[in-house]
Amino acid sequence: MEVLIQHSNILIAIAVIIGFLMACGIGANDVANAMATSIGTKSLTVIQALIIAAIFEFLGAYLAGGEVVNTIKDGIVDSSAFSGQPINLILGMISALFAAGTWLILASILGWPVSTTHSIIGAVIGFSLLTVGSDAIQWNMLWGILGSWFITPVMSGILAYLLFMSVQIAIFRHYHPLEHAKRIAPLYIAVTFFTLSIITIKSGLKHIGIELSNQNSIYVALGISVLTALIGKFFINRIKFEKNIKRKHYVNVEKVFTVLMIVTACAMAFAHGSNDVANAIGPLSAVVASVQNGTYITSSTGNTQEWWILPLGALGIVIGLATLGYKVMKTVGVKITQLTPSRGFSAQLATAITVVIASATGLPISTTQTLVGAIIGVGLAKGIAAINLTVIRNIFSSWIITLPSGAILAIAFFKLLSLIFA
Repeated sequence: MEVLIQHSNILIAIAVIIGFLMACGIGANDVANAMATSIGTKSLTVIQALIIAAIFEFLGAYLAGGEVVNTIKDGIVDSSAFSGQPINLILGMISALFAAGTWLILASILGWPVSTTHSIIGAVIGFSLLTVGSDAIQWNMLWGILGSWFITPVMSGILAYLLFMSVQIAIFRHYHPLEHAKRIAPLYIAVTFFTLSIITIKSGLKHIGIELSNQNSIYVALGISVLTALIGKFFINRIKFEKNIKRKHYVNVEKVFTVLMIVTACAMAFAHGSNDVANAIGPLSAVVASVQNGTYITSSTGNTQEWWILPLGALGIVIGLATLGYKVMKTVGVKITQLTPSRGFSAQLATAITVVIASATGLPISTTQTLVGAIIGVGLAKGIAAINLTVIRNIFSSWIITLPSGAILAIAFFKLLSLIFA
């Protein structure tokens, strides 16, 4: 307790710096994944993707974000085990942020798309094993994560394959593909925004005190999906289609899907900002509140946040994306398989639907792994030769080492901080 009183300002300053580092890591890796399909399909340039991410990630984090202490609430570690040693939990949470942020930035430099959630979970497990032992860890959560490495990529891959084949049958194989694309595209937009709206409403709005019933959530999501479908139809009708080029129908159809890719990129950025940014600002908010109150972290600690924490997280992810995100975007959007707007849209929609299904069943998943599985699925529609198996091997390897890497780094950082504040 004396350490908390003597070094409270220093602890908060360290937590803020490391929380910002974690947010930069999320931007460099997780947000880069979300924008990769739009860039890989050439629906957006890198500069345009950065602008969209900056605007909509910030809005999502600031307006609908704010979930705190996710790692505690999700049941990774029993916080009551730290009731007699608040400084250990505070230093441990700082170490977990430092470890996860370091790993995300390192993975981004190498071009590896890894999971932000799994990085922070591995880090929390690491310092918990060192300080309170294995009994305080909820191991059933870990088994669920290990299962999700296989279940969610396969699920999203199958769904993306089926979605792309539906596009092939309903549009590309039709005698008048462009006319059918104009008719069917607004329906795809409606499905996409219904899915994304459900994610945001159920996981986002509750953070600002708005919690709707399941029935009302569906009504709101339906209203948003109809509105966005009408807006999408308006912009599709304004497209200047090519008239005198070979295979003009297919080029023009891809132009329709380019519109879909842009609007879904905006929606995905907002949804990501409202949910996943809490991986950085959640533990940060908990540490700040605990140091200020002089108590250990509980499931309710940090529910009242300092006003500057959310903007700090949003700024961090934008800087991370702008400075280090290009390698991950290249890996996911270009290196796995060749993407067209129709293929990229199928992968993005499959990812969103899989996230909703997994959330409803309580399965702990990674958006990154879900998206990679979906891209593999649309690539397999052209055959196994269309997939770069070397890149897939490297991605899978990075997933496997994420948990132990986070744990090892957290243990090392915890020992360092313990020496400093002993």
